Amino acid sequence: MNAVLIIDKPAGLTSHDVVNRVRRILQERSVGHLGTLDPMATGVLPLVVGSLTRLAQFYIASEKVYEGVIRFGFSTDTYDAEGEATSSIESSFDRISEAKIRELACRFRGVIQQTPPPFSAKKIHGVPAYKLARKKQEVLLQPVQVEIKEFDILQVEGDRASFRARVTSGTYMRSVAHDMGQQLGCGAHLESLRRTLAGEFELADSHTLEQLDSASKTGRLDDLSIHPRKLLPQFPSVTANDEMAALIACGRSLNLPELSRAPQVKVFQGQRELIAIATRIAGTLFHPKIVLAGEPATQTAKR
Repeated sequence: MNAVLIIDKPAGLTSHDVVNRVRRILQERSVGHLGTLDPMATGVLPLVVGSLTRLAQFYIASEKVYEGVIRFGFSTDTYDAEGEATSSIESSFDRISEAKIRELACRFRGVIQQTPPPFSAKKIHGVPAYKLARKKQEVLLQPVQVEIKEFDILQVEGDRASFRARVTSGTYMRSVAHDMGQQLGCGAHLESLRRTLAGEFELADSHTLEQLDSASKTGRLDDLSIHPRKLLPQFPSVTANDEMAALIACGRSLNLPELSRAPQVKVFQGQRELIAIATRIAGTLFHPKIVLAGEPATQTAKR
């Protein structure tokens, strides 16, 4: 089976847990995800199945949109609600105004240096930081450059502030919450987080694991799959004739004069079968970067 499926990840599961469940449901070993979600987080988790796992390289820098709640008053070791408190509840938060929170949020917009949480998948000498943190070992992570394109405080009620953020890949909203608490002097952590968009995939595209399981049992998996022409919308599409498809299958270059300005293109055979991603190498000449032809027929369907 070749498909792209968008799962509405439930809280309490890691992204890898979801991948394993989908492998069992589909009875398909080749399943991967396009961007990790923390166990406590919910929402859009795109999965690639079969030969379409090769598309993951094109989603490394995908933007994400999140909605969530920051709770002020104390920090935690994981920077979210699942961790242990690392500061006592501060009554001084009562003296911090909504205006102050909104003003502080503005400082996090744009390109910033951000230190990932100690409980994260970032590696230290090849070891994931969270493994060291669980053993109470020192975790020293270096700041990295991220971009927060939008960060809006939607509402402040008591010690909680709801927000919406649009960020580049690699941004940790847990770190944003923690850093805001540090700067306000009262501590803070991320209480909840829901991803509403990842790349071109939205919540409207998503389905629960239960829905996927039901569709698998009733033979309706096509109804849940994303049409491949919706993938990578930044790449124009070209439909190959039999001669072009044969060249692609052999890894040969194509001449595409009508797409001379495109750096990369999606090559289809028919309306639904994505057979390659081709890269322009000179003038109007395109060479297949990845070849999907020759794999089992895709089962993705119209959407």
